[in-house]
Amino acid sequence: MALTALRVKNAKPGEKLSDGGGLRLDVDKNGNRSWVFRFTSPVTSKERYAGLGSASDVTLAQARDAAQAARALLRDGIDPIEHRNTKRTEAKVDASRAVTFKAYTEGFIFGREAGWKNDKHRQQWRNSLRDYAHPHIGHLAVADVNTEAVLKVLRPIWTDKKETARRVRGRIEAILNAAKAEGLRTGENPALWRGHLDQVLARRKKSDVQHHAALPYAELPAFMASLAADTSDAARMLRFIIATVCRYNEAAEMDPAEVSRDLWTIPAIRMKAERPHIVPLTPAVLQELPFRPVSDVTLANCIARHTKTPATTHGFRSTFRDWCGDCTPFPREVAEAALAHALKDDTEAAYRRGSALEKRRALMTAWANYCNGAI
Repeated sequence: MALTALRVKNAKPGEKLSDGGGLRLDVDKNGNRSWVFRFTSPVTSKERYAGLGSASDVTLAQARDAAQAARALLRDGIDPIEHRNTKRTEAKVDASRAVTFKAYTEGFIFGREAGWKNDKHRQQWRNSLRDYAHPHIGHLAVADVNTEAVLKVLRPIWTDKKETARRVRGRIEAILNAAKAEGLRTGENPALWRGHLDQVLARRKKSDVQHHAALPYAELPAFMASLAADTSDAARMLRFIIATVCRYNEAAEMDPAEVSRDLWTIPAIRMKAERPHIVPLTPAVLQELPFRPVSDVTLANCIARHTKTPATTHGFRSTFRDWCGDCTPFPREVAEAALAHALKDDTEAAYRRGSALEKRRALMTAWANYCNGAI
């Protein structure tokens, strides 16, 4: 039986009064009355309930109009709840068009930098976006940044400033992901690399990769013994880098919050392979934390103080890899996973998950013992 205004007014707690056609008045135990439209979704074929508002605010006539509009959507094969959610999102995106990419970037960095203990990390974020992104997309609404706009940022620096371009792309991707999470954007991220920008921008060639001078592993124990007596910030940071076989920027931009107990989780945005990387930390490595980041040049000078053999900071990764292959029984896949190298097959991928962490923990312990002359 159809409802009347009087029946709606006099509805008792616990009652569910139908008006027909899916429209219903529900009254909770406290006497609060609300309109509900029950329907079967044309998308999922499941029963759903759409709230149409409180009976204190929405009259019976208005509830019937809303139910009629919902039935019209159903006839067109549209789920009323999904339609309403889409409209709300579109309205929020429309409102966000007053927020430019530059303005949103400032808010994004401000919200994150409280957890960034590294001043250089803050500076790099701001400077790289200021110099390379904002001239092209800073004035655009954050909702309007598309693939074409991102390519305007990256193409001028993609060939000549490869590492800078890679970092800028990752930072734009992170910012746009955050904007989407806040409902200020919809759709896919135009700064996404895999399956998107990798289709239009050139990949790095092997010829682009320059080999870094590496200290022979046979000389490493003596080098580490000399380095152990050095109390400088550079020596402290260098000991950490060697022990974790990480890249310079991964350590230089490190946030102490990334360390939990004896695990260091490096976020994807700082990783060359663009995947998060977990590093097991030995007790000796934990003693080096926290350290004050210094420049790569300062690290190079520190290396030169402790050995006459040409060597670079990055080269210690090669030292580690050669030692693994020549002096240990650890599988190649474990060593590659420790270095966070790009995966080449499913077998190597398996070592990035599950029990791989314990295998890598054993490897890093053996490496620490070798560096300290214990084996």
